[in-house]
Amino acid sequence: MITNFFIPELNNHDVQELWFQQDGATFHTARATIYLLKDTFGDRLISRFGPVNWPPKSCDLTPLDYFLWGYVKSLVYADKPQTLDHLEDNIRRVIADIRPQMLEKVIENWTSRLDYIRACRVSPMPEIVFKM
Repeated sequence: MITNFFIPELNNHDVQELWFQQDGATFHTARATIYLLKDTFGDRLISRFGPVNWPPKSCDLTPLDYFLWGYVKSLVYADKPQTLDHLEDNIRRVIADIRPQMLEKVIENWTSRLDYIRACRVSPMPEIVFKM
């Protein structure tokens, strides 16, 4: 999946300033996956076996974690897809239907989460400097 969809899409973008973050789920940390991500992101990989370790018991700080995956999953599986093609069609449709206004609200929520962390002077990832 990562080599068929994700990496080819990255080739359309400048990733030199991007960080890639993933949690420590076993299927995210297969050797081949980690090698591929390290080749792509270098020391800008936050992962269980990456240059920057995913902190244990960390809170969900990114919109992908606290919003997108759950939202998309709830809609993608609503009609119980029975084939891979049906599942892929649902994923594409659900992602395409996300409106900019919804993403703006998600980003507002995200920035308020980061503001709270800064105000508390607590960082779940002390080695990462949050820039906005």
